[in-house]
Parts: sequence; structure tokens; C-alpha cells
Amino acid sequence: MDAVLVLNADLGPLHQVSLRHAIRMLFREVAVVHEAEPDRIIGVYPMPRVVRLVQYVVTRWRFTAGPAWSRAGVLVRDHRRCAYCRGHATTIDHVLPRSRGGRNSWLNTVAACAGCNGRKGDRTPAEAGMRLHAEPTVPGWAALVQKVADLPARKSVSR
Repeated sequence: MDAVLVLNADLGPLHQVSLRHAIRMLFREVAVVHEAEPDRIIGVYPMPRVVRLVQYVVTRWRFTAGPAWSRAGVLVRDHRRCAYCRGHATTIDHVLPRSRGGRNSWLNTVAACAGCNGRKGDRTPAEAGMRLHAEPTVPGWAALVQKVADLPARKSVSR
């Protein structure tokens, strides 16, 4: 299912929702279509790519400590590229292994392909003789939302 970007009433990005959720928002009249797929409709609504909320939602939480750590967030932050070989990443790797006290945090996790993750195993990159191509960072809300919006749209499976 395609993801739809939700904008606040001031056009600031908030998050993404499923196409089904976006249609519900349009039906309840809490959002309007801001950008749509050309020549595609769902019932009476054009198929939205971006919806805009009708009323402004206060988002102080977006400007606090930043987004909470998540596996999906690490993959998005790293553009689904392996931090070791720059190939397609499907897993995450702990720079300092969990068995040695490493935590699930933005600064201790990177996206990794299955091969590199297995090769590194329960060692640090230095011990495994592997070089990190990019140091892990703590993303801000705006950077993470922008990276999600820049991801290529997933192809929907026809049923």
C-alpha cells in the first residue's frame, strides 16, 4: 500500500500514513488533498500523494529530543545502504555489540546487509577489520521526515 505524506495546516511535514488512512481523513474532512496522482481516483476522491490538515496541530514534540530510536528509523536514516559495503541493507547492526553493553540507540546502530552483519558478528568494526563508511548520527524530526518523503514509493501488490 502506498504511503501518503501528511502536512500540517502550515504546510510543515508531520508523518506518513497509509492510503486507506488518508482516505478516511478525507472522508472525515480533517484533511484535504494537497497533491494527487494524475488521472487516478478512489470513489469521489483523487488518489492522494500528500494531504494537508484543515486545522493546525501543535507539534512541540517534534522540536524536543528528536524521534525515538527504531529499526525502521535506522534504515531510513541510512537510506537503506549498508554502512560497511554500501550495498542494500535489510538489517541493523550494533557498532558496540549488545553482548558487550551496546544499546539500541541512534549512535550505536547502523543499517547493514545480511552478509556484512554476519561477517562482523559479535565484534566491533575494528576487531572485524571492517570500516564504517558513515558514522551513526541522531536524526532530527525534519531530516527523518524528509528522508522518508524522498524514499521511492513502494509498489503496491494487486490483489
